[in-house]
Amino acid sequence: MTVTVDPAEVAKFEAMAAEWWDPNGKFKPLHMLNPCRLDYITTQIAGEFDRDLTDKAPFAGLRIVDIGCGGGLLCEPMARLGAEVVGVDAAGRNIPVAQTHAAQSGLTIDYRHTTAEAVVAGGERFDVVLNMEVVEHVADPLAYLTACQELLKPGGLHICSTINRNPKSFAMAIVGAEYVMRWLPKGTHEWNKFITPDELYELMRNAGLDPVDRKGFVFNPVSWKWSLSDRDLSVNYVTAALKPQ
Repeated sequence: MTVTVDPAEVAKFEAMAAEWWDPNGKFKPLHMLNPCRLDYITTQIAGEFDRDLTDKAPFAGLRIVDIGCGGGLLCEPMARLGAEVVGVDAAGRNIPVAQTHAAQSGLTIDYRHTTAEAVVAGGERFDVVLNMEVVEHVADPLAYLTACQELLKPGGLHICSTINRNPKSFAMAIVGAEYVMRWLPKGTHEWNKFITPDELYELMRNAGLDPVDRKGFVFNPVSWKWSLSDRDLSVNYVTAALKPQ
C-alpha cells in the first residue's frame, strides 16, 4: 500500500492543532474562507444527489469523508445537514481537538487518526469525498488522488480545493499570507507543490475521476470576504469530479 503522507507536512499542522477553532488564531484564513467553501460544497452535493438544501436534513442517507479534516471545520456543518460523517487526519493531535468540539456541539462524527489509503484498505466507500487544501501537502498527488477515487462509490462526488502555481499565488499565498499578514506560520506552504487547475484535472483523470467543474476562491481586500468566481482561478480554486458509474 502506497502511503502519500509527508511527515514534515503533518508536523506543521500538529504544531497548530490546538488553535483550530480560534477564528483569530493561526487558522483565521480557513475561518474566513469557510463560508465560501461550504457554499460550493453544499451546492455541488445538493445538485449531484438531488437534495433540497431547505430541508431539515438534506444530506440524510449520504456518507461523507473529509480527508485532512483538521479540527472539523467542514465535518460539523456536514453532520448538521444530516450526513454520516467520517473525518480523517494524519496529524494525530487534530483528532482529540475535533472530537471535543463535536461533543460540545452535540454532534456525532467519526474522527480517525489515519490516512486515505488505510481507509481504502478497510474496504469503506463513500458518496462524497472532501479533499480540501490537502493535495498540495502530500508526497505523491497522483497516488493520493487515486486513493480518494477508490474511497468513492460509483457515481460518487469528489470535491478538491488547492492553490494555483504562478507568480501571483507566490505573492499572495506565501508572501502575503505568511510574511505580510502573518495569517499562517512561515513555511506552511511550499510554492513548488502548488498545482495548476489544468494539472489537477489531468491528475484526477489519471486517478480515474471525471472532472466536471472548477471555480476560483477570490479574496476581496475591501470587503474582507471571499467569493466564488467562474473566471478567476489564479490563486485559490476548487474542483468537482465524479467517479464513473
